[in-house]
Amino acid sequence: MPEKATLSLGNASFQPGSNMAYVPVTLDRPTPNTVIARITTVNGSGTYRAISGYNYQTVDTVVIFRPGDPLIQTVAVPIIAATEGQQFQLKLREAPWGGLQGQATATITASSTALATAQATGTFREPRTFAPTGTLQFELAKDTHKRSPDGGWDRWATSLSHGRTQIANGETGLYLDSSVFPGVEGPVYWGTSGLVLHTQKLKTPINYDGQTWYYGSSVLDGRNFLASQIGYGQYEWEARMPNRRGSWPAFWLISTSGWPPEIDIYEGFGYQSYWDFDRHIAHTIHVGANGTRYDARGVTIQSQQAYGLTGYSQGFHRFAVDIQRDYITWFVDGVETYQSVNPFQGHRWYPIMDVAVKTNGAYDDGSGDMIIKSFRIYSAP
Repeated sequence: MPEKATLSLGNASFQPGSNMAYVPVTLDRPTPNTVIARITTVNGSGTYRAISGYNYQTVDTVVIFRPGDPLIQTVAVPIIAATEGQQFQLKLREAPWGGLQGQATATITASSTALATAQATGTFREPRTFAPTGTLQFELAKDTHKRSPDGGWDRWATSLSHGRTQIANGETGLYLDSSVFPGVEGPVYWGTSGLVLHTQKLKTPINYDGQTWYYGSSVLDGRNFLASQIGYGQYEWEARMPNRRGSWPAFWLISTSGWPPEIDIYEGFGYQSYWDFDRHIAHTIHVGANGTRYDARGVTIQSQQAYGLTGYSQGFHRFAVDIQRDYITWFVDGVETYQSVNPFQGHRWYPIMDVAVKTNGAYDDGSGDMIIKSFRIYSAP
């Protein structure tokens, strides 16, 4: 993968009496992936401090650089009334998503002697809208859906390629199949709204592979399901996410030649205290070969502020990825949310949909279920 770009805020000046200040936001190199920065204004300090609401208007915004974009943008801050020498600041809320952090705070000063910072010019690419370009190869349907413990050419597996546990991830859930573990609540079943991947705290713990398991996870894995595998094209799920603390839902792709590489279309880190199931999304690629990962690139996005997208556990939303030879592009509800250069030439992919469990708690708040309303795969040349 090419090196990440470093994002920095630059100090700026504006003329007293002007109604706008422009603050530069720059990358140090062309970016191989989308870089997103949340930026806000902060009152100045000392004798010449400028104050929001009196001297300038508060700005709380998102700046997005996509691959191929110019390397400088400006944030416009409306000025109310600022006199000579007054200053305030602009700062990053956190390290930029998808990039490295350079200068995180900029000072903006009213000065009649300094050259006013100019508004940046340049053509920035508009976000793409998801549209299938391949041929429909697979569509999830109740009357044709099949699954078995290890899957097959025409069916999903209810296990992962390496088994029913992921101890290395710190997972505490055992991936269940009611044909393997009779008496458990159905880990996969068709409900009134779609295909349900159900997770649970087990009423009766299960001894498996030398360990006692107190939680049940759920997975459908396409490693042997030929209709689910493509090289280039698009995957699109419509689903409602769980919101139970400790649940870890995901849609992801693994190379048919083995892990890594991996493309995570959506991941929900419900075991992290900061994670908000209704506002956060995560997209990641894992680079490596022969069982060894040597790089992971991706973003966790507060999508409500970045894109106006929210409510993933409240209703059904569409999660998609478009894999082309040059770029991989992610979408939520048809809106482009991330893009990366494609380092995975010549691979074929199989999909996994799952809800893992990573907790030692009660695991009884909210819902631990992912419901898949639709799933389509489009194959492109």
